Amino acid sequence: MTGPDSIEDTRFAASLEINLAAFTRTPSGLYYEDVTQGTGEPATAGQSVSVAYTGWLTNGTQFDSGEFPFLLGAGQVVPGFDEGVTGMRVGGVRRIIIPPELGYGNRGSGPVPPNAIMIFRIELLSIA
Repeated sequence: MTGPDSIEDTRFAASLEINLAAFTRTPSGLYYEDVTQGTGEPATAGQSVSVAYTGWLTNGTQFDSGEFPFLLGAGQVVPGFDEGVTGMRVGGVRRIIIPPELGYGNRGSGPVPPNAIMIFRIELLSIA
């Protein structure tokens, strides 16, 4: 993705404390940063996981927060969230930056506008 809507060209709100140099970019365009390493085996597709999360837009507006379980890799969340949780260990905290094409794309959803880049802080609470 190129142009002003790319993650690399985005000006993130100072409150988000985003330093892209500290993040790892995956081939899909997702960025992630492990804040805290968890313990145990990494989460993989097909497992039931439970997470606590907070989501922000690039301007620093928080659009969601909570806890919920989901089946990893089953499409129950946007593709970027699935990818961002994969590989986490219980107790781990990760920050992810999801490009629009791995999020809600050009349709948006609720408080997330079309073509929005989303930032999440995720804690992996459990793997079942």
